[in-house]
Amino acid sequence: MELRQLRYFVAVAEELHFGRAAVRLRIAGPSLSQQIKALERDLGVRLFDRDRRSVALTPSGQALLPQVRALLEQADELRRSAAGMAATEPVRLGYVSWRPPDLTARVSGVAQLHVDAWVMPSHTQAGRVADGSIDLAICWVRADDLAAHALEARLIGADRLFAISTGTGTSAVPAKDTSVLVDSDTATWDSWNRYAEEFARDTGARVVRIDDGGITGPAFFDHVRRLRSPVVNSPKGQTAPVPPDLVQRPVVDPAPYWTWALVCRRDETRKAVRAAVEALTRDVGGLGLDADTAWLPADDPFHTTG
Repeated sequence: MELRQLRYFVAVAEELHFGRAAVRLRIAGPSLSQQIKALERDLGVRLFDRDRRSVALTPSGQALLPQVRALLEQADELRRSAAGMAATEPVRLGYVSWRPPDLTARVSGVAQLHVDAWVMPSHTQAGRVADGSIDLAICWVRADDLAAHALEARLIGADRLFAISTGTGTSAVPAKDTSVLVDSDTATWDSWNRYAEEFARDTGARVVRIDDGGITGPAFFDHVRRLRSPVVNSPKGQTAPVPPDLVQRPVVDPAPYWTWALVCRRDETRKAVRAAVEALTRDVGGLGLDADTAWLPADDPFHTTG
């Protein structure tokens, strides 16, 4: 039995709907259901009566709910007390292109988070953590990067990548029928290039080599128009509006995911940094990465075998 499972129980009890609870907890629905079943096995009681249309607390679940809430409050109070002396310590965090919208709120009361405005590529941000320039970074890393720089990583987010295509159809496109762009500027695009080339090797997607930085931005859309085939969008382009003459299409068989890791030094001993890591990654869940249809590079630290 783990505290996160108890938090899952409270969320489902309050929502009485596994789908809404999963969204609230930022985890996949099947993973939430499995964790609740595991908790029921550990406790030896059934917590919920559920069918296709409804979810209800059992008498055992109703009796345990206030005790679980009290236990979680005690755990939170213990965590706050342990982190209290570190709450005024500055923690420097760098990122690439994505960060949780509630980043500062999650760390409130634990540490003074200073978000570095110097946005840099993933491999550069990981190197800055290693050399002590910053304390934490949200970036994409491989297991060999962690080993080489004596770093550790926790999952903090994930993007499911999609394709941009000409035409009007928005149906799913098999990964083997997509193209991926690889840029000659390895100083800027090293992480993406490594990801894209492995994706192409594993799925049969076509590699298209460019030299104009068109992995994202208007140049990316120009490449889509030129190629007239679905092109996988990079994580930096996930929030860019799609021009009216192009469409967004999901990629399947498999579905590519880009993971965001919260990286810190393996020998980090500062309480504020460790508390910030815990606050930022607590209850993140699997984010769909454990699905049989998900694709990650083999050396991704969050890669699982379905």
